[in-house]
Amino acid sequence: MSAIEGDDSAAAQLHAIVHGDVQGVGFRYFVARKASAAGLGGWVRNRPDGTVECVAEGDRAALRRLLEDLHRGPSGAQVDSVEASWSEPTHEMDGFRMVG
Repeated sequence: MSAIEGDDSAAAQLHAIVHGDVQGVGFRYFVARKASAAGLGGWVRNRPDGTVECVAEGDRAALRRLLEDLHRGPSGAQVDSVEASWSEPTHEMDGFRMVG
């Protein structure tokens, strides 16, 4: 069974890259707040190419909600697209933080 199939309460890992006007608008804080509130582990960072990258682990339903939040972003952001991939969790991420 792949990480995106099956029970919504089963753990998975989401890796996402958000494209658009997403730096300098509070996007990382927005992601960290949403992920922490959902009990997800992982991190978010600005990338040199102007995108925002996020890796999060937790239950699949919470990750799907986070992915919806990534598509929307905070009020000052303009999200053009989100590249998302799913995998099995590493179970090594404790808490959610901003890096870089």
